[in-house]
Amino acid sequence: MKLSYSAEVAEALKNGVPIVALESTIISHGFPYPKNVELAEEMETIIRENGAIPATIAIIRGKITVGLELEELLHLAKSGDVRKCSVRDLSMALVDGVTGATTVASTSFIAARAGIRVFATGGIGGVHKAEEGANGFDVSADLLELSRTGVAVVAAGAKSILDLPATLEVLESFSVPVIGYQTDTFPAFHCRSSGLKLPAWTDNIGKLADIVDTHLQLGSGSGMLICNPVPEAAAMTNDEVDELVMAAQREAVGKGIKGAALTPYILGALDRLSKGRTSEVNLALALNNGKVAAELASCLAR
Repeated sequence: MKLSYSAEVAEALKNGVPIVALESTIISHGFPYPKNVELAEEMETIIRENGAIPATIAIIRGKITVGLELEELLHLAKSGDVRKCSVRDLSMALVDGVTGATTVASTSFIAARAGIRVFATGGIGGVHKAEEGANGFDVSADLLELSRTGVAVVAAGAKSILDLPATLEVLESFSVPVIGYQTDTFPAFHCRSSGLKLPAWTDNIGKLADIVDTHLQLGSGSGMLICNPVPEAAAMTNDEVDELVMAAQREAVGKGIKGAALTPYILGALDRLSKGRTSEVNLALALNNGKVAAELASCLAR
């Protein structure tokens, strides 16, 4: 698989400098312009401040690109026609020569092939709740990719709109280690805790790096999910989020929204119903995950 690297990322790979992969869907589909550019720049800044090089991954005009130059970032952020690409969509996007944003699954897939071991995102996809009107057993491709791609994904758990117990069960079935960092419960994205106990946790970044390195050295083929909760000052309560999610779900069901369109619709509805509060939380947790991912990548490099 041919990859195009930014000069900064190519130099970092050559010299063994720690690198953190970043997805691009949050830029093209998560926030409007120019807020998306501001978020991307803040993510890159916090990763650099904590000792690593950021590598935002995207499809730019039919090329898989690892690390974006400013012109490429602006093209991704401002274009109204960016294709959302999971792993299954990559070949078509490359042949069509389009610009595409990578999801958690496709970012992990590409990062592993680039030799990058740590990836920071907001929250992973998972198992949808049946009452959302999902068509059958709707499971995100993120979970499958975690089971077969050797990358440590730092996230604030799974998105609040999902069936979190079922998501953890699927990760267990796929033999994906789920490790809490400074938490012994599964974070619920906008909330610090779902109340679901994690199988393992640590509050020491050096020990976390040892766990990640040992797992990847074992060669099982799977990645790892590092659960890093949203900072306490930014977190919402479980009751607040549950109420918002139920209202957003009712809207989605009423409009017949299903499949791939469901998650972005509900996340957009949450932002509208909360008067922008959920977007503020998204920003806070994304930056926090970038910080922890950079610290983890730096420890692994040592």
